[in-house]
Amino acid sequence: MTLTKEKIIDSIYNQVGLSKNQSRRVVESLLEIIKQTLAKKEDLLISGFGKFIVKDKGARKGRNPQTKEDLKLRARKVVVFRTSGVLRKKINHKG
Repeated sequence: MTLTKEKIIDSIYNQVGLSKNQSRRVVESLLEIIKQTLAKKEDLLISGFGKFIVKDKGARKGRNPQTKEDLKLRARKVVVFRTSGVLRKKINHKG
């Protein structure tokens, strides 16, 4: 099962008591803050949840699987997520 943005909005609506529109604005605002932070290449730490880290991924060799042609893939930025100890324990049913 995948938790979608719509399901998150519904959960906030049901659990917090905000209207559907208010719940949607909260979720959209949070996601926008996350996107803006990562776009500025800043890490994002959410205590008890985890840390989103922007890392450099170096250039590397690759291969087109259809043509078998060798390619050079450019360096780029990637986002890595590291879970907090609290979340890791919860996932592993230890807390």
